[in-house]
Amino acid sequence: MTAHSSGIVRTHYSVPANVEIARASLAMFERFRDLCDGDPDADPGLVLSGYLIVAPPGPSSDAVRASIAMQRGLGVEAGLLDRKAALAHHPWLVLDDIDAIGFEAEAGWADPYLVTTSFLRTARRRGATVRTSTAVTGLLRQGSRVTGVMTDKGPIEAGVVLSAANVWSRVVAGWAGIDIPLTITAHHVFTLAADKPYGPDLPVMKDLASPAKLYTRPMGGHLLVGGGHEGTLTDDPEMADLEPDHDAMIDEAAQAAARMPAFAEGRLARSWSGLYDTTPDWNPVLGPVPGVEGLQLAFGFSGHGFKMSPMIGRLLAQSMLGQPTDLPIQPYRITRYEEGEPLTGAYGTGAVS
Repeated sequence: MTAHSSGIVRTHYSVPANVEIARASLAMFERFRDLCDGDPDADPGLVLSGYLIVAPPGPSSDAVRASIAMQRGLGVEAGLLDRKAALAHHPWLVLDDIDAIGFEAEAGWADPYLVTTSFLRTARRRGATVRTSTAVTGLLRQGSRVTGVMTDKGPIEAGVVLSAANVWSRVVAGWAGIDIPLTITAHHVFTLAADKPYGPDLPVMKDLASPAKLYTRPMGGHLLVGGGHEGTLTDDPEMADLEPDHDAMIDEAAQAAARMPAFAEGRLARSWSGLYDTTPDWNPVLGPVPGVEGLQLAFGFSGHGFKMSPMIGRLLAQSMLGQPTDLPIQPYRITRYEEGEPLTGAYGTGAVS
């Protein structure tokens, strides 16, 4: 689903473990060329124009304040703004109904295509074999241990197998004889054009006062709009390019225009859809599977995957090699649901997390 990502990079979460991983990932985006062995073409397309989150009076305002306080305690450059300061960052906004405004300076967006292809080039230079157009059709087993994968081009033996198959993760889990807490939800995004360019100096924004809990960011001089709702439930991992719900899109455009009146006569520039692999607490499952030696999982990113991906990749590599991890992955264990320890923060379940 990387090709469908909005590419937003932020460390604003209410779950401390998420903040730590997102913050470490941001540092990796910032030194991306060094991570890619100095590759002159390794450019993540990183733009750090900031992240604004606005909330009306009530529980969501309390959650913003609590989350900002927690972030600051972890060393994140974040704080609360009054309306005047917020409008200095984003003069397009109307904030009359807003009670709490959080701002994170080190946030913005990057380019998922550039990031992915740069990591692939670096992996190949370091000796990795990348097999595209190769379908995995099953797991190789010796007793209870996973020893590799079967593909349509033959078997591949491995000391450890990582399933990072996104919305197809349930298929791989079935080969291992396990059930995983995963649903697939479809989400639409679109871009609006106004009479003047919506420039890259404007911050990413999360609008908790809008009915759809909209998020927005600049994209090519237009406004990208996405909904922070639960999406449309589906059982089909192949349905990413589904037809958008035009009535919902019109409604969300109206919500965006209520916050930014310059888009009251906004023109639709483009739209697309993608799928989230969603867990019950909207946070990923990472690491080994109890009782299935040789298999590790990474699924359920629930819309957070790109912004957290550099550090999660490092943590999973360390876990697969039996090394201590730079940050704990124990909070993301698959057994947390049955143990009654879901990763639920001040915002409850959902895409803010």
